[in-house]
Amino acid sequence: MKRLAILGSTGSIGSSTLAVAAEHPGEFQVTGLAAGQNVQLLAHQVKQFHPAVVSVQDEAGAAGLRALLPGAGAPEILTGPGGVLQVATASGADMVVSAMVGAVGLSPTLAAIEAGIPVALANKETLVAAGPLVMAAARARGVPLIPVDSEHSAIFQALQGQRPEDIRRLWLTASGGPFRSWEAKRLQEVTAAQALKHPNWSMGPKITIDSATMMNKALEVIEASVLFDLPADQIGVYIHPQSIVHSLVEFVDGSVLAQLGVPDMRLPIAYALAYPRRLPLSSPPLDLCRIGRLTFEPPDLTRFPGLALGYAAARSGGTMPAVLNAANEMAVAAFLQGRIKFLDIPRVVEAAMNAHQRQPLTSLEQVLDVNRWARDFARQLINKGT
Repeated sequence: MKRLAILGSTGSIGSSTLAVAAEHPGEFQVTGLAAGQNVQLLAHQVKQFHPAVVSVQDEAGAAGLRALLPGAGAPEILTGPGGVLQVATASGADMVVSAMVGAVGLSPTLAAIEAGIPVALANKETLVAAGPLVMAAARARGVPLIPVDSEHSAIFQALQGQRPEDIRRLWLTASGGPFRSWEAKRLQEVTAAQALKHPNWSMGPKITIDSATMMNKALEVIEASVLFDLPADQIGVYIHPQSIVHSLVEFVDGSVLAQLGVPDMRLPIAYALAYPRRLPLSSPPLDLCRIGRLTFEPPDLTRFPGLALGYAAARSGGTMPAVLNAANEMAVAAFLQGRIKFLDIPRVVEAAMNAHQRQPLTSLEQVLDVNRWARDFARQLINKGT
């Protein structure tokens, strides 16, 4: 039985991970959960899975959780970044599921790797902001790092048994989001409510907005470059509205391998948790006759400049991807709060990148400093009305 610690347990990936664990109670034991402020859902998860230790954002959340979990069977309740680190490294887990959203997931993910614990990685920002450091740590410790993002999981699956030197190109697919066919002038007035209506996937608000701007695909290009050790120019993007082909690998002989499946995050999660085995799931089977058509088109970098910014950050390397990620987090939060417009999100990111003096990546402390700088820069720009 594999023991799991789940960072970000109340988010969409964390909840789906627990759904997989519930479907296979003989396979997995949940030893630790880390969440933010949703103590109601966390209390429900604790009652169902009985972890030994949990972490919440602050003391107020801890007090609320204790009130929801009276009695001697309550877990140890920790708080803050230190609590997340303990869940990641000291909960007795055989695998850490890194599913926190944003750069906040970087430190606990790296701590789990340095503690020698395999990681199922859904927190793409970890590899975007500090990819070379994370991969070097994983290699040094011999720690498996298994991708959970559907696109990177698809590539990981397609590469099983293949030689790295035989890869010509990777192709990530993107649904195109809710505004794929909108004219540029209509994007000026996009509301948060419209942007949060993803056509295919059920995700948290930040990732859903990133999908609408295509910044999510920008982050995934950087992640793929790091994870599969390829330059960004060997990683392409197809718009694939049906979200059935999750990514493709093109080989030097012209062959292409793709991984297909219904758009259900439980599939890549289960593959990561049980790798190299596959677990039966209750997801509906893929019915290609019912779907009828699978279509592909190139991305429009004029209407969705976030993807171009991702390629620019990947080519620059060093600390530039961390700047892109941090500025984007701030801009997305401001958009959800109604403080900036939809098209201001890539403008804020581009301004931060233009203002940053790229540095070679040397340490976690440096990444965290750059992250703070980019957030401060974006905050000031947003406060000025961009």
